[in-house]
Amino acid sequence: MTTRQDGGTTGETGPRDIDPRDIDLSDLRFWGRPLDERAAAFAALRARGTPAFFADPPVPFTGRGGGYWALVSHADVTEASRNPHIFSSEPNATTVIDSPGFLDRYINSMINMDDPRHAKIRRVVSRAFSPRMLAKTEDDIAARAARIVDELIAARAARPDGEPLDFVAHAAVRLPVEVICDMLGIPDALHPRVVRLTNIVLGNSDPEYTGITPDMGRLRTGLGLAKVARAGRDLHRLAARLGRERAAEPTGDLTSALVNANVDGEKLGTREFGTFFLLLVVAGNETTRTAIAHGLQLLTDNPAQRGLLLDDFDGRIGGAVEEIVRYSTPVICFRRNLTRDHVMNGHAFAAGDKVMLFYNSANRDETVFDDPDAFDITRSPNPHVGFGGPGPHFCLGANLARREITVMFRELFTRLPDLRAAGEPDRLMSSFINGYKRLPCTFTVP
Repeated sequence: MTTRQDGGTTGETGPRDIDPRDIDLSDLRFWGRPLDERAAAFAALRARGTPAFFADPPVPFTGRGGGYWALVSHADVTEASRNPHIFSSEPNATTVIDSPGFLDRYINSMINMDDPRHAKIRRVVSRAFSPRMLAKTEDDIAARAARIVDELIAARAARPDGEPLDFVAHAAVRLPVEVICDMLGIPDALHPRVVRLTNIVLGNSDPEYTGITPDMGRLRTGLGLAKVARAGRDLHRLAARLGRERAAEPTGDLTSALVNANVDGEKLGTREFGTFFLLLVVAGNETTRTAIAHGLQLLTDNPAQRGLLLDDFDGRIGGAVEEIVRYSTPVICFRRNLTRDHVMNGHAFAAGDKVMLFYNSANRDETVFDDPDAFDITRSPNPHVGFGGPGPHFCLGANLARREITVMFRELFTRLPDLRAAGEPDRLMSSFINGYKRLPCTFTVP
């Protein structure tokens, strides 16, 4: 990386340095490459001018399918998102290959639905995420952030040797998981368990959580997927227990709304509610914690941008949040399925084709963003797709995520102005989440 005079960073590697024929997005090892190299690879794919085709990754219990087209330009990603009747989320929108049955039963949620069913269920959930409802939680979120920073300071004070703390465990993960658990009515004592189980579900290709490595055989990979299924089962059991309690005695939380909702003339079944519960608890904490962790790293690596933010926090935090989400793109991709033959931006797709929408690449598209590899909190306009593309599947929790990131950084930088990342992050091995498992940090104890 090189640093510009205004404090932004720009990658040295360009699309001319990589042959698109040497890129395999289905090889897990690709996703372990340095972030700059990954960005350069996607720049090379965008430079082709037409979607590239990749074979499906080998996954146990499913076989190797026909492959998929990689949509890497901003135009392709946004147009596909706007046309769900052509680019369908059914039968699967989350994985390249349809999940094996023993896993699909736990993770097949409204993400994998089209309207009108998707719209009806989304309406039930969306009430809790409206700006009006979120405004009621403002004081609670601020109080939680203050307590988290109190405990971060106490943990640092207990280490007189100056050893860095893990920012992810002590700060980034805590606010989003506490907020979404509170919304769902999950007791505080179960928060660590929720974090552990969601780490396994979304870290399903990371050796630390599942034992899966890029080079292991199909049988051992299958055992790793079984661990993911067990984590999903445990979250479903938690959902079922809370659901029974709220069905008998509603308390006004989101679980009460879901189990007592009438959708298409019927209530959600236990399994259906469990998949929605899992979706909310996973998406409600993992992606926001990823953005918060990346935010600290980016503001450490870009001191001039950090200075701009701290000089006028309230005036610039909105733009900073959007740029953090654009630059880091916590959710890398989703899948869509062609319902019919279709020509888009000059490329002919056939009915039954699979496409992967790579939001990370769309967010670096040179035709949309000036100097896209630069981190610039004053970027305007900033039409990123870090919360998904336009259309019915735009992130339901986008407003909550923005609020949490804002409140967390306000509390951190107001009380710990010299807070910085203090070493290399421990990255999640994933083609789905651009996550940090750990990030050392340091600051002066006030």
